[in-house]
Amino acid sequence: MSNAAEVADATFQDEVLASEKPVLVDFWAPWCGPCRAMAPAVDKLAEEMGDRVKVVKLNTEDNPNTPASYGVMAIPTFVVFKGGQEVGRHTGGMSYDQLKALVEPHV
Repeated sequence: MSNAAEVADATFQDEVLASEKPVLVDFWAPWCGPCRAMAPAVDKLAEEMGDRVKVVKLNTEDNPNTPASYGVMAIPTFVVFKGGQEVGRHTGGMSYDQLKALVEPHV
């Protein structure tokens, strides 16, 4: 069971942009090997920092509108939102420490 909540095009506004806490969005797809490889790090971050940051996953295959509107061209892409604005982004795999470093300045 993933610690990161699933969001969709329909719920993105409420779950991410209107969130009181900063949000890390993992743009991924089931067929993406690097995305699956990042899943344990994403879940660990949700577990360790869940009180300070919201961690969510958006399946780009099922929800194409949100990635398109934010210019997500490759996956995995990790975008940090704070106050409804994008404040950080990384495309591609990375270590847990790098993922945490992407989020920490915004919490």
